[in-house]
Formats: sequence, C-alpha cells, structure tokens
Amino acid sequence: MTDASPLGRLRSGAIYAILIAYGFVVVYPVFLMVLSSFKTSREIFRSPFALPDSWSLTNYVEAWTRGNFSTYFGNSLLVTAASLGLVLLLGSLAAYPLGRYAFRGRAFLTMYFLSGLMLPIKLGILPLFFLMRTLGLYDTPLALIAVYAASGLPFTIFVLANFFETLPRELEEAARLDGASEFRIFWQVMLPLIRPALATVAIFNFIPWWNDFFFPLIFIRSDRFKTLPLGLFSFFGEHQNDWALLFAGLTITALPVLVAYLFASRQIIKGLTSGALK
Repeated sequence: MTDASPLGRLRSGAIYAILIAYGFVVVYPVFLMVLSSFKTSREIFRSPFALPDSWSLTNYVEAWTRGNFSTYFGNSLLVTAASLGLVLLLGSLAAYPLGRYAFRGRAFLTMYFLSGLMLPIKLGILPLFFLMRTLGLYDTPLALIAVYAASGLPFTIFVLANFFETLPRELEEAARLDGASEFRIFWQVMLPLIRPALATVAIFNFIPWWNDFFFPLIFIRSDRFKTLPLGLFSFFGEHQNDWALLFAGLTITALPVLVAYLFASRQIIKGLTSGALK
C-alpha cells in the first residue's frame, strides 16, 4: 500500500527520480555505442553525440568479415555454453545433497565451497598456466572451459544449495512413496522447481565469461581459438584506431548479453526475490 501523505509522496517521487537517473546513466553509454557504430570515424570525432549522416550496416559487415568475427563469435559461444553446462550440471549435483541432507562433514564441505568465493581465481594464474601447459590444454578452448567452470562452481553451489533447502519435504516424500529413485527425485521433481535459481546463476556467470579478456589473453595464442574480447584488439592499430569498426564490434559483442538477459529477466527477478517472499 502506498503512503498517501505528502511526505510519502515526496519519498516516492525521490525514489523514482533516483531510479530514472540511474537508468539514464546505465542506458545512455549503450545508446551512444550503438549510435557510433553507424558512423564513420570522422563523424565520431566531429559530432560524437549527433545522429549519423546516413544509416548503414557497412561497419557491421566489415567488422564481421575483416575482423574475423564469425570465428571469434563461435569460439566465445562454444566456451561460454560448455562452461555454463558444466557449472549448472556439477553445481546442481553438488548443491542437492548439501541443501537436502544432514550428514557428517556437511558444514566443512559448505565452508570449503564458500572459500572459493573469498579467493580470486586470478591469484592462481601462474600455477594455472603451468597446469594447463602440463596437461596439454594450453592454447585450446578446453583451458578456458576448465578455468571458467572451476571459478563458477562456488557461487553456483552456494545459491542452488540454499534454494534446494527451501523446497518442501512433502514433495520428496511423495515421490519416494511412488517408487522414484533418488536421482529421479533430483532430476524430475526438485530441479525444475529451482529454475529461477538456475537462470540467476547462469546469467551471473555468463556475463563475466562472455566479456572476459584476461584468461583468453593468458591461455590463447592461436588466432583460430580467440574469443570476441581478444578479437576486438584487431581494430587497434599501431598508429591509428578504427573507432567505427570498434564500436560495431562492441555492439556485436554486447548483443548476446542483452538478449540473454531479456529472455531470462523474469526468472532472474523471481530468483532474486523468492527469498524475501518465503
């Protein structure tokens, strides 16, 4: 119920004004990036905030072909999708017993996984580099998949275990009475009920992996295995940068993130607010 008093209306107006201002701060750089992707480099420097003289997809076509974006896009899609699949599968399998059962060592395992949230994985870049080289994974997509999956598991297990813990016991007991196996209870009864949590951890992992520049720079050398963030560097020359193609490449890179968020936004909001509604 809204507060109809003058103070309540003033408070609501201030909150809406802050949200609108924050939305403008977030959206305007994206709008400017898309706008610049239709300009030439000369137009960008001459009138950075104006509309382009002519609307054309030339920059996108040239960025896709000249920048070898078809290869980079496929590599990013492969690495991110494989990492997400591993994290969701292994994370849900580990989170289910932690969230549903009381057993000896449960607290230790929980703290063990939580410690992964406290230690940045970049601190171990040197041993990781030697490990990937020893295993023969250096300069392959498997190196990125292994690192991303390992870095995403602690957060995924922490979130999913808390969601599994809130599910009613009656569903589990009813499935057992019907003769369902433990894996079938997990896969067909419990897992579909935590779809908001799965969508939440998927987006929270997908965005940093898709935009990551650090680990591909360390583990990837061959041009055929580079991801989109590395591919954007092809538009930086020694003496001159092609800003028009760079903005087109940035727009292509950002588009999958925006599409993924729009499709999963309802599940994400449901996952973030479910704890407050229970």
